[in-house]
Amino acid sequence: MNLGYFMMPLHHIDREYHETLEEDIEAIVLADELGYTEAWVGEHYSSAVEQITSPLMFHANLIARTKKIIFATGVMCLPQYHPAVQAGQAAMFDHLSNGRFIMGVGPGGLASDFELFGVSDKDRMEMMEESLDMILELWKTDPPYKMHGKHWDIEMKEWTHHDIKTGYVPKPLQVPHPPIAMSAMSPFSGSLRFAGARGYMPVSANFIAPWSVATHWPAYCAGAQESGLTPDRKNWHVARSIYVADTDAEAEAFVKKARGSYDYYYDYLFKIFDRSNYKGPFVPNKDDDPEQLTHQAVRDACVIWGSPETVARKLNAFRAEVGEFGTLLYAAHDWADKAAMKKSMRLMAEEVMPILNGTSIPLASTG
Repeated sequence: MNLGYFMMPLHHIDREYHETLEEDIEAIVLADELGYTEAWVGEHYSSAVEQITSPLMFHANLIARTKKIIFATGVMCLPQYHPAVQAGQAAMFDHLSNGRFIMGVGPGGLASDFELFGVSDKDRMEMMEESLDMILELWKTDPPYKMHGKHWDIEMKEWTHHDIKTGYVPKPLQVPHPPIAMSAMSPFSGSLRFAGARGYMPVSANFIAPWSVATHWPAYCAGAQESGLTPDRKNWHVARSIYVADTDAEAEAFVKKARGSYDYYYDYLFKIFDRSNYKGPFVPNKDDDPEQLTHQAVRDACVIWGSPETVARKLNAFRAEVGEFGTLLYAAHDWADKAAMKKSMRLMAEEVMPILNGTSIPLASTG
């Protein structure tokens, strides 16, 4: 099993933007040094807490600072901009990074972004699919282009001049295109069913309960079956909130500290989903009443903490519950205590992963 790094990122509301950007850069440089294989970064335009507006621009700043880590967008929200913009920027980044790129895409997840861009909730999935098809068509063909959709039109005829190559949209380095990924948080996710039908990489969010994560692989397999594809569990990426310390008691106190890195993270997300009337995937058990939920209960259900041995044991139990997967994404949390958070990342890579990779977990049925 590989170890990757996922960040929304999500920082304490009182921290300065410039400071947290520097922290996020430092975290990914450290992840690269420790052997984390991938770095996933989210995209949010209208939150002072979730602060990265362009994962591609952020990642571009890290290309020369890192050696091997693969850069992934987690995810680019396709309904929020024209497909040609994304096609051009993603292709350019693929070249700049020398192919160290996974293109994670999605319909968006932050309600304030939908309002900012005037995107209707009911249209988001449809817009994402249309945009992605246009991006892939731009990469596959040369001009003249003629694409007409419900939400966008792309046409390039008058200014297609092959002798001087005007009218051409850049193509990526990776052939036929960078790996495409889609993330999910809802039980039996429609996004992952779509991903399965297309053969894209499935990614499960860190802030949902294990019972919900366990529904993602069957949904992905159902989509794959519709297209006659054979899904491979090695492609499944699963994110979790993890904190590793020297002792279980030390780790528990850190995770449960009021307004601390983990407590604040889940308090913020709880408020977002509460105000969106969408607490269902948060409940620790699927039959729990969402109206009786607290952010502390969500935190305790979603965070895996303890000594290296305890974290490895809990992760093996989690793997047994949800099924085997190929990449574990260690979720980033605010570095309110920088030394402790860096130590946790190091213990995860150097002590927990060797235990996990020496343990065989039976694969669940692919369904």
